[in-house]
Amino acid sequence: MMEILRVKTTKHTSVVNITPQVRDIVRKSGVKEGLCLVYVPHTTACVFVNEGADPDVVRDIVYMLEKLIPWNDRAYAHSEGNSAAHIRSAIIGNSRIVPVVDGDLTLGTWESIFLAEFDGPRERKVIVKVLKG
Repeated sequence: MMEILRVKTTKHTSVVNITPQVRDIVRKSGVKEGLCLVYVPHTTACVFVNEGADPDVVRDIVYMLEKLIPWNDRAYAHSEGNSAAHIRSAIIGNSRIVPVVDGDLTLGTWESIFLAEFDGPRERKVIVKVLKG
């Protein structure tokens, strides 16, 4: 089963918890044991798994990415002016695989799945594919 989520981001850099939507897709699939692939077909957005219980964790991640990979740097060669967004998404990655056990995502107690937008606001696609194991 495959489904495409559409996620609207609201800021230049946005991080959106998509766990509930992904979990719903897994449950609808009927797959009891397998894998859930979450893929973002964009070069300036990414997906990651990290703590979802404390929003300060996400704030700290965004803070450090902006500190390590500044938006404006005269040395960037990419003419569109969004090199930082490409670099951030390349470092984090455009896909994650989460095991499915007993018909549900096997995320850790505090873990959530996030879409990170680095060149927004935009509407982004997230492809969720549930594979029977």
